[in-house]
Amino acid sequence: MLDDRSKLLLKTLVERYIADGQPVGSRTLAKAAGMELSPATIRNVMSDLEELGLIASPHTSAGRIPTARGYRLFVDTMLTVRREDIASPENIKGAGIEAGAQPQRVISHAAQMLSSLSQYVGVVMAPRRASVFRHIEFLSLSDRRVLVILVSPDGDVQNRIIHTQSNFSQSQLQEAANFLNAHYAGLTMEEVRGRLRTEVEALRGEIASLMQAAVDIGAETGASQDEVVVAGERNLLSVSEFSSDMGHLRQLFDLFEQKTQLIRLLDVSSQADGVRIYIGGESHVVPFEDLSVVTAPYEVDGQVVGTLGVIGPQRMPYDRMIQIVDVTAKLVSNALSHKQ
Repeated sequence: MLDDRSKLLLKTLVERYIADGQPVGSRTLAKAAGMELSPATIRNVMSDLEELGLIASPHTSAGRIPTARGYRLFVDTMLTVRREDIASPENIKGAGIEAGAQPQRVISHAAQMLSSLSQYVGVVMAPRRASVFRHIEFLSLSDRRVLVILVSPDGDVQNRIIHTQSNFSQSQLQEAANFLNAHYAGLTMEEVRGRLRTEVEALRGEIASLMQAAVDIGAETGASQDEVVVAGERNLLSVSEFSSDMGHLRQLFDLFEQKTQLIRLLDVSSQADGVRIYIGGESHVVPFEDLSVVTAPYEVDGQVVGTLGVIGPQRMPYDRMIQIVDVTAKLVSNALSHKQ
């Protein structure tokens, strides 16, 4: 536990470093905190904060900078967000995030707006599309393999091979397909999964196992449709923490290009309520130590369907990023729910 003096000095140090980007010395810290303390006293407090792993001393300076742990304590207990600092949703409706627009257009504009307002990278996970099948077929192959053919309502066809524990004749497979088409066609895979849990006792074993395999395929298909829209990667070129190391910068651009880790991060974020802040170096969620990510889920008609956020350096103005992400999430939710 920190006493009030230590908390104030840590808060001041983090705010100064975010604003200036320079390690903060004891003299600067005393002046910025407005406290009548001797340089020796402040040095002692800074030494204690360093021992706690909240600040660190770069080799090139006598000043201190926050660590990931210091940023986390600052964000969780010391951050105040002044709502008047940023435009309200009503004032930025001209950004292209408008009710009735095509979802892909809304998502694209949201990523651009996040990037423009933050001057960092804007990311938006496109809404998950419910995986629905209109028709299913099973085709017997050799060696206990079955080809599953799923046809979506818009005519998209997915083919997957599954391995079964026993051999099925084509007539058995046809019987299973007829049953599933009659009872489950038109439902989402999540709805089918829910009904299977309650109705599995009434189904013959082979039909239940085949349906479970088809549900798993449908779920994988839905997951593969996730798309992350990224805007403003070039903004990182002007961030001193990244621009001084081209190898590191190349790794960041690979992250945005491959998107797999971004999907994992945004997927985790969608399970949280409201704005969340992830600081690199404190967990495996953020893949780079000097990155921070501010995210919020967005909804369609009250149901969370995706996540959006801002990616930038640890040294970002978190109060402003929280407002930007929060406002954008509300705008996207309203637009996709067709609310004026």
